[in-house]
Amino acid sequence: MKESLTAGDVVRLLDELAPPALALPNDKIGLQVGSLDKPVSRVWVALEASPDVVAAAVQNDVQLILTHHALLFRPISVLDTRTRRGRAIQQLLAADITVYSAHTNLDVAPGGVNDVIAEKIGLTDVELLDVTYRETLHKLVVYVPVSHLASLRKTIGDAGAGAIGNYSHCTFAAPGTGTFLPGDKTSPFIGTPGVLEQVEEARLETIVPDSRLDHVLAAMLAAHPYEEVAYDLYAVEQPGPAYGIGRVGNLPAGMTLAQFANHIRETFGLRHIRYAGDDDLRVERVAVLGGSGSKWAAKSLAKGAQVLVTADVGHHDAGDAWQDGLAIVDATHAALEQPVCEVLADRLQKMADARTGTPGAVEIVAAPLDVDPFRWT
Repeated sequence: MKESLTAGDVVRLLDELAPPALALPNDKIGLQVGSLDKPVSRVWVALEASPDVVAAAVQNDVQLILTHHALLFRPISVLDTRTRRGRAIQQLLAADITVYSAHTNLDVAPGGVNDVIAEKIGLTDVELLDVTYRETLHKLVVYVPVSHLASLRKTIGDAGAGAIGNYSHCTFAAPGTGTFLPGDKTSPFIGTPGVLEQVEEARLETIVPDSRLDHVLAAMLAAHPYEEVAYDLYAVEQPGPAYGIGRVGNLPAGMTLAQFANHIRETFGLRHIRYAGDDDLRVERVAVLGGSGSKWAAKSLAKGAQVLVTADVGHHDAGDAWQDGLAIVDATHAALEQPVCEVLADRLQKMADARTGTPGAVEIVAAPLDVDPFRWT
């Protein structure tokens, strides 16, 4: 355990929850400003590093801001500090605040943006709207003395090996005899340098997803009793777990579109809401996609949804969807995605406390500011 964490340590925790590999092609994720090497004691999770969030972070001695929207999503050729954005970047650099972004990888990740939206709405039997990534699997085979088989099996399982569907710690072990001849400069766990040794060993094998491979190997090597660990990795042909953008699920009780739109308005704290469709349309199955999701209208229809909840919908996109048989509820981009910040901060806080062994050594909270640029009159 570590008494303190660096920005990089916190980012690695974030990457466990929202692996960068899940991001859609050409997305702008990762380090935006600053360094990952410095120690941190206060971290904010924000929808974006807006000028107001940055100013408040400086005042509150925040060292790291984890954002959903990238600060530098569109490249800048001139840093004009007369603009609000330019001054905000200047403040970040002057205060040595690091900004790191998890965008579509957080949309896709289990427990991320879209799962939080689906949960807040109250959807059941939730499934992926559109599969965008299948993880590569590896077969790990390691040879271990029988005396340490149980402990090593638990160690690699706890590290993420052996997950098959809703089952964890899935392994297979077969007995055998291992032989080795320790060299003159060795300190063998079993045997004597220069003497051929035979040991009752087990061949322990399991499946490891690519995102957990480094973690599993590090845990295995640390727990294995041998000075030199014999293990093999094989490519696996069958597809790994599926991940995807958006979610689709069922309402516990059907309602009209007008009632459902009002439900969304109240759930996400909006003063007003836009929707396209017939007021009396019966809504029972709902697709959700945080951010700009109108291009997933056809996929929503194919999944049996009567309505798609998303944001930033244009006139023609809404009209086309309605004419094709899909209602649209257009909440604001920020309103749909803001709730993930508190959920993510809570999860990261628990992980950081476990990592340091000292609860609260690093404080991770949602930024206490509203970043929605839209106002209602």
